[in-house]
Amino acid sequence: MKRLAFSILAVLSICSAITIQAEQPPIIDRAAFFGEIQIAGAQISPDGQYLSFLKPYKGTRNIWIKKASEPFSAARPMSAEATRPIRSYFWSRDSKYLLYSQDTGGDENFNVYAIDPAKPADATSGVPPTRALTSLKGVRTQIFAAPKAKPDTLYIGLNDRDAQWHDLYELTISTGDKKLLRKNTERIAGWDFDHDGNLRMAERTNQAGDTEILRVDADGFKQIYSCTVLENCGVANFDASNKQVYVITNKGSLDLSELELMDPGTGTATKFESDPENRVDVAGVEMSEIDHHIYFTEYQDDRQRLYFKDKDFEKEYRWLQSKLTGKEIGFGARSQDENIWIVSATSDMEPGETYLWNRKAKSLELQYRIREELPRASLSERKPYHFKSSDGLEIPAYLTLPKGLPAKNLPLVLFPHGGPWARDGYGYDTFAQFLSNRGYAVLQPNFRASTGYGKKFLNAGNGEWGRKMQDDLTWGVKALVADGTVDAKRVGIAGGSYGGYATLAGVAFTPDVYAAAVAIVAPSNLITLLDAIPPYWEAGRKQMYTRMADPTTADGKALLMAESPLTHAKAIVTPLMVVQGKNDPRVNIRESNQIVSAVRDNGKPIEYLVAPDEGHGFARPINNLAMVTAMEEFLQKYLGGRDQKEVPADVAAKLKEITVDPKTVSGAVTLKSESTPGPK
Repeated sequence: MKRLAFSILAVLSICSAITIQAEQPPIIDRAAFFGEIQIAGAQISPDGQYLSFLKPYKGTRNIWIKKASEPFSAARPMSAEATRPIRSYFWSRDSKYLLYSQDTGGDENFNVYAIDPAKPADATSGVPPTRALTSLKGVRTQIFAAPKAKPDTLYIGLNDRDAQWHDLYELTISTGDKKLLRKNTERIAGWDFDHDGNLRMAERTNQAGDTEILRVDADGFKQIYSCTVLENCGVANFDASNKQVYVITNKGSLDLSELELMDPGTGTATKFESDPENRVDVAGVEMSEIDHHIYFTEYQDDRQRLYFKDKDFEKEYRWLQSKLTGKEIGFGARSQDENIWIVSATSDMEPGETYLWNRKAKSLELQYRIREELPRASLSERKPYHFKSSDGLEIPAYLTLPKGLPAKNLPLVLFPHGGPWARDGYGYDTFAQFLSNRGYAVLQPNFRASTGYGKKFLNAGNGEWGRKMQDDLTWGVKALVADGTVDAKRVGIAGGSYGGYATLAGVAFTPDVYAAAVAIVAPSNLITLLDAIPPYWEAGRKQMYTRMADPTTADGKALLMAESPLTHAKAIVTPLMVVQGKNDPRVNIRESNQIVSAVRDNGKPIEYLVAPDEGHGFARPINNLAMVTAMEEFLQKYLGGRDQKEVPADVAAKLKEITVDPKTVSGAVTLKSESTPGPK
C-alpha cells in the first residue's frame, strides 16, 4: 500500500512538473533577440519629404531612405558599410545630407561621413558615394553642434594635436573644409552654441576635477559658475530669448539635480524646476526648435514622468496616449516646421513601435515594429522592485520573472548595469527578456553610485567598488531568496563593463553566493584599468580618481588593490566565462587576460571568448549571437535553465573562431597584496 501511495505521489509530481513546464512559452530563437535588426532608427528629413531608417544592406545595417508618402518597398539604400553596422545617423539641417560616424573594429576613434541622397547610385556599390568629412587615423572626432541657423555647418572637435583635448573646428559639410576656431589649451570639455550658431559658453574641468562654466568673450573666457568634483552642473540649452541659458545643477545644498535659468552676464541662476515628487534628478528638457519654448521636462523614476509647460502640446500628448495605451511615448526627429514627428511607443514587453505623427492632420501612422519577429505574448513583465541593502539604504531595481512559472525557487541571473555612473530604466531590456525566456528570474539593481537618484545616492558609492556597491547586489539576492522567489543554490551573475567588474567582484568576494558568472569586457585590476584609460578621458580622470581611489597615493593604491578581483583570484571557485573585445579602448584586453590566467592557474573552471573585431561591447550581430549561444549553454549547465540546442552553421563557426583556450593565455599580473583583506 505504501509502495502504491508513493507511486501515485511520484506520478502526480511528474504530471505537475510537466504542467508547469508546459505553461512556459516556447523557447524564442536567440536570433530574434540578438540577430541583425531588420528595421530601426527612423528619422524624418527636416523638409518633411523623406523618411530614413536603418536596415541591412548586403548583410550589414545601413541607411535607407524613401519618400514619406511611399511604401517601404520603394526605399533605396544610401550607405554600404560592409562589416560594422551603422548604429546612428542624422540629417543635415537643410535635408541635403545624411551624416554618420564610424570607428574601426570598436576602437572608438570615430570619423564623420556624409552622403548626398540626390546623387545617383554607383553601379558597383549600389549606393550614392560616401564622403569622409574627417579621415584621421587614431583620432576621435566629436560633434558638438549642428546649428539650425547654419545648415551647412558642423562644429566638431579633433584631438589630433593633443590626444587629451579636442580643438574646436568649423566643418563645412558641402566641401569638407575645416577651419580651426580654437586650440584647446585650457582643458575645455564641452562647447555650447546659441540658437544662431554662435559660440557663447564652454565647460572646463580644472586640475581638481571641478567643473567650471565659462562665458566665451572676445578676449577669452570668463568663469561665471562652478561646481565641485562631487557635484554636477552643465548647460542644457539657451532660452527662448537666446540671452539666458538653462543649466542642470546639484550644486551646494541641493541633493536632486534641478533645472535653473542663468544669466551668462553675471552667472546668477534661479530655480526653474525640480522633481515635484522630490524623488529623482531632472532627466531632460524637450524644447521647440522654432521658438525654443519648453514643451515638457522629464524625470526618470521607476517609470517616466513628464511635466508639460505647453498646454496645447500636453493635449496632443494625451491624445497620443489614448492611441498608445499603456506604453511610454518617445519623441524623435521632427520636420523643421514641427508638424511631422517620429514617435516611438515602448513598454517592458514592447521593443518599440515607430509611428509618423502629423500634428495638423491629427494622424498617427504605424511605420514598423522593431524586431517584429519577437512574439510579444511570450515576453515577461519587468517590474520595479525595491529592497534594503546592508546599511539600510533603499535600492531601486527592476525584476523580471519568467512567464509561465510560479515565482518560487527560481534560478536567478543578477545583471548589474555598466558605468557605474549610469542607471537602468523602465522598458524593454534584451538580456532580461532573453534570460527570462530561458527560465531565469532577472534582477537589475540601480546600486549606489547609479545616476538619477540624487547627489547623496551617487556619492554613497565613492570608494565603495566591491564593497557597499557590491553589498547592494548581494542583498538583492538575499531579499529574493528570503521571500522564496529564488533558489539560493542557483544564482548566477552577469554583466558588462562595470557590470562585468561586479561579476568578477561577486565571485571573488562572495563566492558562496554564485553558481555561475559571465563577465563581459570586465575590469579585473583597477590599477591597470586606470593606467590604460584613453587619453581623451582626461577631463574625467580626476572624477574617476575621486570616486574610485587615487592610484598616485599610497592609500588610494592600496584601496584599488584591495577592491581588484585579481588580488583575490584564488578565492574564485565559481565557474566563470569571460568575454572581451580585442580592440577595447576602455577595458584593455589585458584586464581579461589577467583574470583568465589567474583562474586557470588555480585550476578552476574558466571559459574565454575574444572577438578580434570588437571593442567595448559587441556591435556585430554575429559576434553577439556567438556570445549568447555560449552564455546560455554555460548558464544552463550550472543553473539549470533552458537553452536552445540548435546553432546555425555561421554562428557555430564564429563561436569556434572567438573561443580562446585558456591554456594559451598569457599576461598574468601578480599584485603584491594577495594577503590584502577583501572588501568589507
